[in-house]
Amino acid sequence: MGSELVWRWCVAGNGLMRCFYNNNTTAIAKASSLYLSSPKPKPKILILTPVPPLALVRITRSSSSSFSLNLGQGYSSSSSNENNEKRKKKGGREYLEMTEQELMRECEMDTFKASGPGGQHRNKRESAVRVKHIPTGLIAQAVEDRSQHMNRASALARLRTLLALHVRNTVDIHTYSPPPDLLAILPLKSTLRSSGPQIGPNNPKFLLGMQALLDLILAVDGSVSEAAKYVGLSTGALSRLILSHDSLRMAVNQLRASKGLKPLK
Repeated sequence: MGSELVWRWCVAGNGLMRCFYNNNTTAIAKASSLYLSSPKPKPKILILTPVPPLALVRITRSSSSSFSLNLGQGYSSSSSNENNEKRKKKGGREYLEMTEQELMRECEMDTFKASGPGGQHRNKRESAVRVKHIPTGLIAQAVEDRSQHMNRASALARLRTLLALHVRNTVDIHTYSPPPDLLAILPLKSTLRSSGPQIGPNNPKFLLGMQALLDLILAVDGSVSEAAKYVGLSTGALSRLILSHDSLRMAVNQLRASKGLKPLK
């Protein structure tokens, strides 16, 4: 791994004030001693690495963590590793149940200029919004409004749809019973449904039902006829439900293609 380099970073506002590194530990000690004895703010972060940093890390005034870097790898910290492990344990349903604020904490957001409505006023500001969901890598954007706030809300709504379509929950088909979210989007002819209106695509709860249906179809290896048996519908009735929603149809056909099955039409 080679000699260790010691980096001392001092947080100042939103940036880093000073950084020491050297293969010579004596030089490090002298430099650090001089710096620590100065009237300047003292370092809050100690980083031990075998190589210089590969990228800058954004550190806020309140940040205080110990980072380590292995050769050829990126930065990590005990706190960020714990957060990443928690994120990995989350299922798709948990993402959909998050509030807007909770979901934003899982995302990176950037703004940009894009063509759109507004005539002479368009493109005057970076009102278009792009959000990236860090745990899954899914990206959604909105450009149609001149309000950045409105575009952020639209981008998050589209991200929720992507999470429903592409993030699966584990299903034990041997003990499977359709969850209420799935039953709610089924037509009334389902033998498992209770009374109440069928939830349609315009209802925010439809995403939970759509996600649950995709979980089931994946669990039965893409077979719509098998999935229909578990939800109390005929194959034709379930196929019509799938085909009535373009995004759902495309997601089901992707699952079927991965299993070597023909697409629904």
